[in-house]
Amino acid sequence: MRNLRKFTVAAAGTALVLGATACGPQGTTNGSPQQPAAQTAAPAADGSGGTDAYGNGNGNGAGTGTGTGKGTGKGSAATGTASGPLAVRDDAELGPLVADAEGFTLYRFDKDTADPSSSACVGDCAKTWPPVPASATEPGGVDAARTGSVKRADGTEQLTIAGWPVYRFAKDTAPGQTNGQGVGGTWFAVTPDGGKAGVKEGAKEGAKEEAGLLPALSLTDDAKLGKIIRDGKGRTLYRFTKDTAWPMKSRCEGACLEKWRPAKLVDLNDVEGIDPKKLIPYTRSDGTKQLTIDCWPLYWFTGDKTPGDTNGQGVGGTWFAVTANGKLAK
Repeated sequence: MRNLRKFTVAAAGTALVLGATACGPQGTTNGSPQQPAAQTAAPAADGSGGTDAYGNGNGNGAGTGTGTGKGTGKGSAATGTASGPLAVRDDAELGPLVADAEGFTLYRFDKDTADPSSSACVGDCAKTWPPVPASATEPGGVDAARTGSVKRADGTEQLTIAGWPVYRFAKDTAPGQTNGQGVGGTWFAVTPDGGKAGVKEGAKEGAKEEAGLLPALSLTDDAKLGKIIRDGKGRTLYRFTKDTAWPMKSRCEGACLEKWRPAKLVDLNDVEGIDPKKLIPYTRSDGTKQLTIDCWPLYWFTGDKTPGDTNGQGVGGTWFAVTANGKLAK
């Protein structure tokens, strides 16, 4: 059951008082919070192939898709995508999926990201998987609130569904084909809610993550780490051991923030499995608010590309997933 406490972290009045008393003062000047100075950390030799304590270097999870095969023949998807309204088709094997105005199946790529929207399919990949132009597409059978666009490297606008860039496949040479399904283990027909078509019944939790149905903050049961905290997008949240809880202070600044993004405040009415009294806002040096648990600042890792990833675990010997009581998961 979701916790029904009738206040939010965003309602800073009481919560900020709690932050000052329970987590140690951040320092005050003329009654206003005094922000910690921006800090940098020297790279740590951690045996991770050149990755420093902030996760810079290799192992950042970035990917550039290359695709396979080239479209040939007249009328293949390689020639472009049809303008007009999207349609939803109930495929006999894959279930509901999205097609363009000509009936060609549309796909999503696992190496892309939905938040923020970003396409990793460029160059030859984009010849095999032509991006669907946002300017020539109407929502049609897809909820208009789920459609959007992302600017590609060449300046064109690509259609997104639930934040995921969408494409056609060059080897789909006729409407209704799904030859791109499962290619490279990274390409899947896209569902009307932005998920992967063909999700098995046993993957309900993954389907909830894809559909954006998770609480703002909850626990997931990781096979290696046990129950750890995730946000409403299914992203694992982490602690940085160079931070401090007394006084409450983040030492992830500058280049660190390119890899580790501060977790945003959440509505305490939408928290499951975590004591909301442990969730207190922290005011960063730039004035933005960051979520903390038990006075420890929380972050998500840009190297985690899909919900449930824990690629940030143990990075530099200083970054760790977090349990419900704010402890490090090891």
